[in-house]
Amino acid sequence: MQLTRGIHNMRINVDNNRQGCVLTIGNFDGVHLGHKQVIVALVEKARKLNCEAAVLVFEPQPQELFSPETAPARLCRLRDKYTLLKNLGVDRLICINFNKKFASLSAETFIEELLVKRLAIKHLIVGDDFHFGQNRQGNFAMLKSAGEKFNFAVTDTASHKLSGCRISSTEIRQSLEADDLEGAKAMLGRPYSIIGKVFHGDKRGREMGFPTANIKLKRRVSPVSGVYVVQVNSQFGQHFGVANIGSRPTVAGIRQQLEVHIFDFDNNLYGAIIEVIMLKKLRSEQKFGSLVELIQQIAIDTEQARTFVQNLTIN
Repeated sequence: MQLTRGIHNMRINVDNNRQGCVLTIGNFDGVHLGHKQVIVALVEKARKLNCEAAVLVFEPQPQELFSPETAPARLCRLRDKYTLLKNLGVDRLICINFNKKFASLSAETFIEELLVKRLAIKHLIVGDDFHFGQNRQGNFAMLKSAGEKFNFAVTDTASHKLSGCRISSTEIRQSLEADDLEGAKAMLGRPYSIIGKVFHGDKRGREMGFPTANIKLKRRVSPVSGVYVVQVNSQFGQHFGVANIGSRPTVAGIRQQLEVHIFDFDNNLYGAIIEVIMLKKLRSEQKFGSLVELIQQIAIDTEQARTFVQNLTIN
């Protein structure tokens, strides 16, 4: 799958092999089962029309630009979206830098310059509540009208239902915040995980007898926090461990990050991309009165996590 960054690079060539694109637009945060339904329809339509199946996303997400203090926690980052969308058969992921200049584009310019001239759009799949352009002046009705003028079809994304409930990124966040990992898993279609690159930390964990692989969450605020039993997938295979997601209040308050102590593991992971799957929450993050108390609690967490993993492998 091709990743295209920026408006200046987003032109899709129309040739004898591919006639423009079938496009969907959205955050696709988490790429959950509801998103999967849309992507499956997108790919099927693209194959039928001999077009590229393309997904357009924004970085940062619009709410992160306009209301950064109240923007919701992200379920996944661009890297995760790329991998998940690629696995669903998408041909191209288009990422546009969402800034004030882009937000000031008129709805007409968005349609004519981007969708029609650059992307040679043949079919658009969006929600009927989709708004775009300066002051959100563009809407589904405008897209339908433009489709008739510029010869592209527009269809609505149908809500995907699970046990009578609409699947949404918001519902998944709420499940994660309520420590309902199974509920989130049912809506995602897979266990909730965090994927990231391991970086050199301050070696505090090693000094305390529990070396960790550390992942920065960067601009994402995690929808989960606390101490978890985890499964770690890396180039060295599948392992289990215990992880802390938070700001380490006992040692020194820092920006949120993920720290994973992998059981019986001594390979070098620095610079590697790993996936950390949340299996069970053990407790919330807390501030201890001393480093000794923290170390004692980590030992308890580790023992509880090992017991959980042992029972998991037996069953």
